[in-house]
Amino acid sequence: MNETLITLVVTMLLISITVIPYVRGVKKKEAKARKKFQELKVTGLHEATTMHPHIDVTNCLGCGGCVNVCPEGDVIAIIDMKAALIHGAKCVGHGLCADACPVGAIELLPAKPSRSAGVPVLDEHYETSVPGVFIVGELGGIGLIKNAVTQGKAAVEYIASKLSPHTADYDIVVVGAGPSGLASGLMAKSLNLKSIIIEQSDIGGAILHFPRAKIVMTSPVELPLWGKLKLTEVRKEALLEVWQKIIAHATLNISVNEKVLAVEKVDNHFILTTSQRTMTAARVVLGLGRRGTPRKLNVQGEDLSKVMYKLIDASQFNNNNLLVVGGGDSAIEAAVGLAIQKGNTVTLSYRKEEFTRIKERNKQHIEEYSQRKQISTIFSSDVKEIRENSVVISTSEGDKEIPNDYVFVFAGGELPFDFLKKIGIEMHTQQM
Repeated sequence: MNETLITLVVTMLLISITVIPYVRGVKKKEAKARKKFQELKVTGLHEATTMHPHIDVTNCLGCGGCVNVCPEGDVIAIIDMKAALIHGAKCVGHGLCADACPVGAIELLPAKPSRSAGVPVLDEHYETSVPGVFIVGELGGIGLIKNAVTQGKAAVEYIASKLSPHTADYDIVVVGAGPSGLASGLMAKSLNLKSIIIEQSDIGGAILHFPRAKIVMTSPVELPLWGKLKLTEVRKEALLEVWQKIIAHATLNISVNEKVLAVEKVDNHFILTTSQRTMTAARVVLGLGRRGTPRKLNVQGEDLSKVMYKLIDASQFNNNNLLVVGGGDSAIEAAVGLAIQKGNTVTLSYRKEEFTRIKERNKQHIEEYSQRKQISTIFSSDVKEIRENSVVISTSEGDKEIPNDYVFVFAGGELPFDFLKKIGIEMHTQQM
């Protein structure tokens, strides 16, 4: 009897030592997640603006696998023993959460229209409101390389399955040579469709506008005529080199430095007018980026040559007073890239009170470099004037003039609304 009692006491002690701390830890994490969720609801950042995980709570086991694999940090949390989307605006659609779910309770879905302002209306095949015109990749709200490639392939597969005889010059004209456009071209060639890719700048699309040392997050994808592209983390230059090899291997028909000015539907085909010629196509796939036309500050002095809208090589700038404008991932990565160069003084100006939609890694970097005094961040600020040797910044404490040699503006890109409207493509409108 005494032995049984001792065994029971020891068992209870072991349970107390292991289970109680675990339960306390779970409750502490849940309380933190609830608080975070309530804070984000105030600003609307709890809702997704692009592809995001939809969680079927009836099947969710609450195992936390989706939480652990998310590269962005606090997008998903466990609340009431179920997975919950708490920071939807931070999600970029990696899809690792869906892959990690052991019961298939997570599905990637587009954002609802009220959170998709500035995004074209697409059906499940990525076809727009204009029959025969498809949009894939960043312009459709998906900037992640893996998803952009998947969309490009899927759209062309669908086109091939429905294409009927025609008299146009091409079966498909792809506009844009970023990941989605290149994937579309590869799929078209693999299906023996006559196609051409038209790019207004150079191969790479939006990737070209990233700071030179930027690491592009992606995951293995299957490319037609090439096979599996096994890249999980890769520098921009390395990824562009791979694309060039794939293009050469597949002998894709690509024309660079040619801009598509208009797309007009006539009878059963489209007439495309470019900066160099006119061509016809049975179907059109738009793989355009959102950064093609940088959004400007519209302030005095912005026309000075020291103002730039992308950073290609941070190592070219040394012993300078530099201002970076913006609060997104590109702005922070540029600021960090410039801060590690010799002798630079870097100031980051952001119009909001805090960073809200940046990757977890970038959040850690900006905090680290701010603590080191290598980057000075001015929140709730706007550039008022750009001068030859200085800039004037409007802050909550009044105007502030600081020495300056170069200004880097990362205020996003203007979506080509006029171009899309001329084609007749319907857009989501913001619900107020």
